[in-house]
Amino acid sequence: MDVYIKLRKIGNNVLLAMCDAEILGKTLCEGKIVFQVKEEFYKGTKVSIEEAMAMIENSTIVNMVGANVVKKAVEKGYVHPEAILNIEGIPHAQIVKM
Repeated sequence: MDVYIKLRKIGNNVLLAMCDAEILGKTLCEGKIVFQVKEEFYKGTKVSIEEAMAMIENSTIVNMVGANVVKKAVEKGYVHPEAILNIEGIPHAQIVKM
């Protein structure tokens, strides 16, 4: 199962963006929410889901979208199930380490 990841250094933070490969480029709409899974934000390297999860340890901000990445992050204990926002049935979650 492949996912796209993109790492960025912003000041003292390391931002990791990840999404399931099959939703890259899609626009999700629900109510007033319009969420774009933009290639310029998410498309970096295509890696296995396990490789993506390993990168969370060294990131201070993580933005993830997709059933596979969010489910795996919950399984690994990175994301609490109540912290997930579903947009058009697709889960989105963020991690911010202080």
